Amino acid sequence: MITITAIIRSKTGHEESMKMALLEVAQHVNENEPDTVDFYISQDINNPCVFTTYERFASKAAMEAHNGSTAVGIFFEKAQPILDGDVTLVTAREVSQKFS
Repeated sequence: MITITAIIRSKTGHEESMKMALLEVAQHVNENEPDTVDFYISQDINNPCVFTTYERFASKAAMEAHNGSTAVGIFFEKAQPILDGDVTLVTAREVSQKFS
């Protein structure tokens, strides 16, 4: 499993706009990306300007399709003016998971 963890910081006062933009990506993933296995969005409890996404992909091709999607492009267009610094991305190969 290939994963991406992204840390995204919005400027103060733009937390809701950032959250909505991220939720639009999540909706696109749910409706159009069967090989994106999971797509989680979290908002920091202590600093609501900080968001984290955790994304799991069945293959490198699935990850590339997601990253090249119109939804991700639109997200960055919306996010760019309200970002507080660079987005931190960590692309990794999953080595463990909890089994139910």
